[in-house]
Amino acid sequence: MFKGAFVAIATPFRDGKVDEKAFRKLVQFQLDNGIDGIVPCGCTGEAATLSMEEQKKLIKITIEMCDGRVPVVAGTGSNCTKEALELTTFAKKAGCDGALVITPYYNKPTPEGQYRHYAELASKANIPIMLYNVPSRTGTCMLPQTIARLSRVKNIVAVKEAAGSVQQVVDIISLCDITVLSGDDAMTLPFMSVGAVGVVSVIANIIPRQIHDMVAAYQSGDTDTAKKIHYWMIELCKNMFVETNPIPVKTVLAMMGMIKEEWRMPLCEATQETRDKLRQVAKKYKLIK
Repeated sequence: MFKGAFVAIATPFRDGKVDEKAFRKLVQFQLDNGIDGIVPCGCTGEAATLSMEEQKKLIKITIEMCDGRVPVVAGTGSNCTKEALELTTFAKKAGCDGALVITPYYNKPTPEGQYRHYAELASKANIPIMLYNVPSRTGTCMLPQTIARLSRVKNIVAVKEAAGSVQQVVDIISLCDITVLSGDDAMTLPFMSVGAVGVVSVIANIIPRQIHDMVAAYQSGDTDTAKKIHYWMIELCKNMFVETNPIPVKTVLAMMGMIKEEWRMPLCEATQETRDKLRQVAKKYKLIK
């Protein structure tokens, strides 16, 4: 189930509130362009500043719109195990196919604390769980040994790996048979070359078809096409991270007329220098005129 190109979908706002109409437009754009799965309420969706009610609403809308056509893997993580359990349990009841659970941030649990956090969720929520290792966000990196240990827990079936290290993926796969997806767009093809089976992508917000096609090409054995798309997208990919995600990708989505250019504080608009650069790149990739 956790295979292919998933999008970590952005959350649009309007006048401080979740823009439901624009969010539905974003989901439909993904479905129309062949995305293999949708992940609402992740880091790209600004989950850290969404209320519990807003997260639940976005999850419900995604499930409604996907209607079983592609998997919905809801971001349900928190640095509080109790809160993560509430959201993960909700995701199961709402009909999600899985839950993406980030390593607890700020409190930086030890490997044993990480294990207990995930094991608690897996034992009580009864939904397939994708671990999310992203040390640039959380301040701690899950060890391959911890991931391997968690892979033996019922319901823990995959990991979104965003440590930026091919060796990390090699070590994980050598220790266990957990499904690995890239959590870093620029590393998708390198990770797949050593055993990952897809990506949870930021850049798919603006080029879903190409991300899908790259992953599908590699999976079908057409490595030449996959490499061609990888090198074609790499400049765009780099520019999506010139400021904190999702500032650049939402700026481009706004330029494309998909959403209003608005964030939840403490995130804010890009600098004028970044905006000018993003506009040039968006024109180069024919995302805007």
